[in-house]
Amino acid sequence: MYTFIILTRFSPATFEDQKKLRNMAMQVSKQIKKDCPGIRWKGSYATFGRFDMVDVVEADDPEEVAKAAMIIRSFGHATTETLMGMPWNRFLKTL
Repeated sequence: MYTFIILTRFSPATFEDQKKLRNMAMQVSKQIKKDCPGIRWKGSYATFGRFDMVDVVEADDPEEVAKAAMIIRSFGHATTETLMGMPWNRFLKTL
């Protein structure tokens, strides 16, 4: 299983109505669970920098992670950047 980090920036309009934001978050979660069953969510974090959200997920299939990122983009009117992560100790062993 591989670890992926999904970095998300929402459009400014996403934050205009808190109820809509909560509803959108629930819709995204529901759609990803339905369409991407092989993804295990490890954590989601709101951030106050270049990105609004950071999600850490695990999956065997990178295409499923790409699909999840597309769902986030479509529901949240957002842009995403997805990175593959490797545990630091594992990385050091490859050197």
